[in-house]
Amino acid sequence: MTTLVFIHGTNSSSAWATGLTTELTLRGHRCVAVDLPGHGQEAFYPRSYQAPQDLRALATEPSPLAEITIDDYVERVADVVRRARRHGPVILAGMSQGGVTVSRVGNAIPDLLDRVVYVAAYCCVDLPNLAAYLDTPENRDSLVHLLSAAVVADPAVLGVTRINWRSADPALFQAVKQALAADFTDEGVSRLLNALEPDESASIPPAEARGEAHTWGRIPRTYIRLTLDRLIPLALQDRFIAEADRLTPGNPTDVRSVAAPHVGPFDRPELVEIFSELAGR
Repeated sequence: MTTLVFIHGTNSSSAWATGLTTELTLRGHRCVAVDLPGHGQEAFYPRSYQAPQDLRALATEPSPLAEITIDDYVERVADVVRRARRHGPVILAGMSQGGVTVSRVGNAIPDLLDRVVYVAAYCCVDLPNLAAYLDTPENRDSLVHLLSAAVVADPAVLGVTRINWRSADPALFQAVKQALAADFTDEGVSRLLNALEPDESASIPPAEARGEAHTWGRIPRTYIRLTLDRLIPLALQDRFIAEADRLTPGNPTDVRSVAAPHVGPFDRPELVEIFSELAGR
């Protein structure tokens, strides 16, 4: 039986996939959502992040995530893949920044993966890393700048991107809704804000993340376009697909489209159907 392994995006955890893995499990599929190092049960919440907040201390309080690198992410996920592979085929899926780890794991252990899936995720091919794609014309319409206003420390100094999701500023609430969750109710946005984690290693966006033709490029590949995404615009998602197809013309991308914003939610019936079909092949 195929095992579906899911990787979360930035400032997040395996909780992003809970609804999806629950629905897929109820259909009889094997699923596991991975907490990357420093996330989920290992997440760091600065004392100054609690209420009442100390914003000055929040901008300077050190974080253990500053020591975490992309190699740590790859090691964690590769270990899960190896253990799952003992029981059958493995499909590795990543969302958003999780695509960086998908590609690096694909380079490292291509023979253990039966498919890689990108859900509105960074799939670097022509440019070396996630950060390089932020300055491309295809990213021009991204609303990521709205979230930048909530960054409370200098990532170059602190070593992490620290976002104050608990800010009382109503502008942050609207920024999250516009950039990440366009068709969510206000209650849904509130739940999202409380699920996000403040710290993310600043070393991930500039890390080498290109998929290599002789390793990653041999693995069957699916890209799920989220057509309402305002963080990773559809034009940039399409660029990732085009670059991958030019690199591996004999292994074209299986492209799907779902009318959803950047954060799903991922238990939408369309996404459940896609993963159920891929796992059942």
